[in-house]
Amino acid sequence: MNAVPERPRVAVHEGVLELEQPLSLHFGGELRDVRVAWRLVGNPAAPVIAALGGISAGRAVVDTEQEKGWWRDIIGPGRALDSSDYRILGIDFLGGSGGTTGPHAGQNDFPSIASQDQAEILRRVLEHLKLERLEAIVGASYGGMVALAFAERWPGLVARIVVISAAHRPHPMATAWRSVQRAVVRYAAQNEQGAEGLRLARALAMATYRSPAEFEQRFAGPATRVDGRFQFPVESYLLARGDAYAAAYVPEAFVCLSESIDLHQVDPANIRVPTWLVAVVEDQLVPLSDMRMLRHSVSGPVQLVELSSLYGHDAFLKETQALREVFTRALSPTGDMK
Repeated sequence: MNAVPERPRVAVHEGVLELEQPLSLHFGGELRDVRVAWRLVGNPAAPVIAALGGISAGRAVVDTEQEKGWWRDIIGPGRALDSSDYRILGIDFLGGSGGTTGPHAGQNDFPSIASQDQAEILRRVLEHLKLERLEAIVGASYGGMVALAFAERWPGLVARIVVISAAHRPHPMATAWRSVQRAVVRYAAQNEQGAEGLRLARALAMATYRSPAEFEQRFAGPATRVDGRFQFPVESYLLARGDAYAAAYVPEAFVCLSESIDLHQVDPANIRVPTWLVAVVEDQLVPLSDMRMLRHSVSGPVQLVELSSLYGHDAFLKETQALREVFTRALSPTGDMK
């Protein structure tokens, strides 16, 4: 009987950085006793790439023996971004539900957080780890906004950025959807039903992450009776996703980071590091026109890749082969800028 080969051990270095001084915030005020949870995975001799995702993502980027990574289908040994060649740095976002400082359940006075504040805590982690420079920041969705904010302020600390489905500012239609989601959570929390509000907000959010074409393929079936009323296939899917999310995240943290997306603003003219942009034609949240506008406004070398995907805004979680090609070109010694 052949023995099952052991999965190779992955070097994991992680911790919580406790800031000794109050953190001054982009929109004013400060936070005291800030803690920043981080994780660095990979060969200690390899260059470092920071991988940042949506507001639900955190420091667990790639699979380890203890935990599954949120970007494990894209980043890992032999994956689209091969973690055998790089160390992957992840952080928990400020204001979120992870190990970094954020609001607790029922707290409604946590300050507004900017993408620039997330960039600042990333810089503090680099300083703490004595990393002179990142090989790249690969950011998707909210993480892409943070990558842009970081490149605008500290171009000397990163060789290049890869920004997937994130622009220099939010589109008003996307802000409209998110504003309603936050209103649902706030209203429910006022009535001591924060988790139920988060469940419904996440269900609504899921409808904006994917494309109409995907929903047509998956959920065009007839309604069925559930507890004496009709329930539609897409309704069951969205509410199930909402249930799972509400079980794992703090409602007030969702509101904080959702608002942070809509407060995001950088000046592309100040971005001079080599920049790769990835846009998805079917993305309902970040229109192709915004990504093209960003490409024309960035001052440094820039390349825009336009993908078509049924997964819409969630393509960064699914489109393995397309992203493999992007990462191969973007992370080559010359960056393949033309």
